[in-house]
Amino acid sequence: MASVSVSHLIIFIASMMIAASVAGVFTDTVGQLSSAVSEQGLDVSSDVRTDIEIISDSGSDAIYDSDGNQNITLHVKNTGSEGLAADPGELDVFVDGEFATVYTVTLLPDGGLSWNQGDVVRLEISTAALANWQASGDHRVKVIVNGDEEVFEFRS
Repeated sequence: MASVSVSHLIIFIASMMIAASVAGVFTDTVGQLSSAVSEQGLDVSSDVRTDIEIISDSGSDAIYDSDGNQNITLHVKNTGSEGLAADPGELDVFVDGEFATVYTVTLLPDGGLSWNQGDVVRLEISTAALANWQASGDHRVKVIVNGDEEVFEFRS
């Protein structure tokens, strides 16, 4: 009889050890999942609060080659509640489907660094660095900030 009780006790202790190790793994996994969800929530929150509008007039002569440098000049307004950096690293720019790498971002009117709600930046895109640029015709510029995309079409 004692051997039955001992074997039951061993099985009980083994099952408790297995249950404790499984609970430890689940606790760690749930903690990692919780951290990932929190980080994703912050990213989504930032994306939702980001909104820009290209406020340039597509029929204006001030869009392309206004000062003889053959640049595309656009004015972009921060209409979201998220403050942005007036920095070229914050924007992705495409001209006629080609990724533009040479452009400047200047906060108007004083050239500061913080692009807050309601502020406007001047975006000057160098067409000399674009491999497929044709000076005349219809053009499309796409500006992307924090997942928010705006498209601007004009004729030069």
